[in-house]
Amino acid sequence: MKKIGILGGGQLGRMLLQAAANYPVETFLMENDSEAPAAHLCHHFTKGNITDYDDVYRFGKNLDAITIEIENVNAAALDKLESEGVKIYPCVQTLKIIQNKIAQKEFYRQHQIPTSEFIITEKIDDIKSNASFLPCVHKLASGGYDGKGVQIINTIEDAEKGFDAPAVLEKKIRIKQEISIIVAVSNTQETTLYPPVDMVFDNDLNLLSYQISPADIPEKVLWKAEAIALNVVKKLNSPGIFAVEMFSDAEDNVFVNEIAPRVHNSGHNTIEGNYSSQFDMLWRIMLDYPLGNTEPILSSALVNLVGEESHKGDVKYEGLDKVLAMDNVFVHIYGKKETKPGRKMGHVTILSNEKQELLHKANQIRHTLRAINV
Repeated sequence: MKKIGILGGGQLGRMLLQAAANYPVETFLMENDSEAPAAHLCHHFTKGNITDYDDVYRFGKNLDAITIEIENVNAAALDKLESEGVKIYPCVQTLKIIQNKIAQKEFYRQHQIPTSEFIITEKIDDIKSNASFLPCVHKLASGGYDGKGVQIINTIEDAEKGFDAPAVLEKKIRIKQEISIIVAVSNTQETTLYPPVDMVFDNDLNLLSYQISPADIPEKVLWKAEAIALNVVKKLNSPGIFAVEMFSDAEDNVFVNEIAPRVHNSGHNTIEGNYSSQFDMLWRIMLDYPLGNTEPILSSALVNLVGEESHKGDVKYEGLDKVLAMDNVFVHIYGKKETKPGRKMGHVTILSNEKQELLHKANQIRHTLRAINV
């Protein structure tokens, strides 16, 4: 029986371990909080710092493979483990590219992958000296996550909102649609794609608000997006699960925004909506089983449940009974004890073949289910 470890025990680790129940695998988890949502679901839990070299190396040295639920892990320790024969998903070279947004954007440029124009900034004054490049999005090179480490810079006066550290200054695109495609890559570089999802973001929190799958997009945009997503993972040359987040504009051009080298929020709907979920698929890849069926069972929508503004403390879910009474609606609560504004607390998946029903229920759920403090 293979011994497989996960670095990070949040909601993604929780759903990944739930999917592991279908396979003959011994699971190991490391997280700095023994009360983490995934801690009780693994066979072996280790309390440790996923960014610390010694903790990560000790955790992984007797395992067959390791995967991640967040990019912010110690890549140097994983590099050492990989050199000693532990399989890392994604491979460490790929992880290093994606951990740093400067390296990620340079990777796109090197391989002629369409992406928004950008310049590299080392300090906040570099924004002011490139005023002609505005309006822009400023992205911290490392450490950003879940909407943190991103600032919109529309005018020179907004420059003070930027980061006084290495970062990427991206030219703003007039976005028509935001699309994500999950791509699965086997150990032999066989690939399969999930249907694209149409993502609608909360501009205040810079987090996904809801999504529809499959996305309603023109055929030529679909072809471009699928071709680009496949090209990206081919150039990364690593097995694993990859979420390729893209924009389309009014002229139906498609640009890569970012890549997540792991299971991803934009694939949560696959738990109920597709024959093989993204979580099931990653276990198949790590265990060297055939890739699963990515076809949708029904069209789906996903609504993120985030902590309400001005609410911080022990969590209470208002409206949960009303949502649970809805047909073809599946509630996932992540098991976090405390809520705070903008914190991901759960998600809700809706299934239907009627897009209007998906949209209606998504809107209803967004205004019914709230994560508030007691």
